Amino acid sequence: MPSRRKPAIIRRKASDPELAMTAKRSPPHPAPREVERIQTGVRLEKRLLKVLKGLAEYLDLSLGDLLEGIALHALENKPPFKRLTLEKIAQLRRVYGFDLVAADSHRLREQDGGG
Repeated sequence: MPSRRKPAIIRRKASDPELAMTAKRSPPHPAPREVERIQTGVRLEKRLLKVLKGLAEYLDLSLGDLLEGIALHALENKPPFKRLTLEKIAQLRRVYGFDLVAADSHRLREQDGGG
């Protein structure tokens, strides 16, 4: 009966060039920017707010941080969300029955009584 040997464990040094070429390195994060924030009383469509709050909770952000991020991306014409986040948004839209789309944005009218 042939003897069973344990597979050899190959240890590599961090300076190994092959390892260095495959290792992913994160770019350094820029220093935080100091800003002044103000409280605002923004009115939003009810289901939209539910989707945004749910997304903020999912991303572990405050609602204000989420809205700032969306706005900053929009002002530079950059997409604010990656595929997985868009999938979560689609799920939240279904949960809250949110069926409005971008084309509706300038055609919204409040119900009588203001909501």
